[in-house]
Amino acid sequence: MDPNGCIDDKCESRLYIGNLDLRITEAALLRMFSPFGKIVSEDFLWHTRGPKRGEPRGFAFIQYSTNEEAKLAKEKMHGRLACGRPLVVRLAGEKYMLETADNPTKATGEGHKLHLTRSGMGQTSRSAKIAAIKNKLKSLEEGSRTKKQKQNDDIS
Repeated sequence: MDPNGCIDDKCESRLYIGNLDLRITEAALLRMFSPFGKIVSEDFLWHTRGPKRGEPRGFAFIQYSTNEEAKLAKEKMHGRLACGRPLVVRLAGEKYMLETADNPTKATGEGHKLHLTRSGMGQTSRSAKIAAIKNKLKSLEEGSRTKKQKQNDDIS
């Protein structure tokens, strides 16, 4: 088992497919990805509780028989539009980076990108969290100043 929790090369041939439109079915997903190689398994995730029970969660995993097939599918399908939404396709075990939610050019220092790994999914460094909060507060303050200034202009 490697540091990402993968056994052998399983993670190298397993793809994460995200940003799926809710109209995309399992069959449609298989049709989209089958031209790139032999699909060994497919995990289409559904809500199991709550008001959305039985609805798709918007992401899935596909396992190919070889690493090369998975890499080819990633190259060809990442960013391709499906029902008007760009697909997010990456190797399930690879490290990836997310831009900050507001504006990546406004972020400063270490917090300008959030680093996530399979083992630390959803956990970011303390300084990255602080930077993201500061950026959010700054944008909220700028928005409220603009609104107050507009109200004052309307009164005068």
